Amino acid sequence: MVSTVATRVMLSDDHPFVRRGLRNILEATTQYEVCGEAGDGDQTLELARQLRPDIVITDISMPWPNGLEVAAQLRHSLPETKVLILTMHDSVEMLRAAVAAGAAGYILKSDDEKLLVKALGCLEQGQRFISPSFDPTVVKQLFE
Repeated sequence: MVSTVATRVMLSDDHPFVRRGLRNILEATTQYEVCGEAGDGDQTLELARQLRPDIVITDISMPWPNGLEVAAQLRHSLPETKVLILTMHDSVEMLRAAVAAGAAGYILKSDDEKLLVKALGCLEQGQRFISPSFDPTVVKQLFE
């Protein structure tokens, strides 16, 4: 029998309702294990340093530090942990800021929930994932 180890995912959003929804989506798979939850940036950083998750899913608009700062700090303190931004902000400026902060992925809360699992799969394979809501030409320019 082959043993599979689930990817450890930490959830970071200041809305418990959103965290619960994310947990439900992830627990419906066997690929992902929610290893922790945080409601603000400080709590996210502290818990991530303790738990060392494979991936942190974080919102941009959280109590300090915000998700962009969380991504930047995790990039330095836990470079093996990938950060997936899950946000309502569909602006290229916010996407650009997230990429600059070190986020490996960026999806919108308005995207189909199936994209969450697809995004996590890409991050696991060392690839980036950007919401298909963004113009591919703009996304390509961000990584040139």
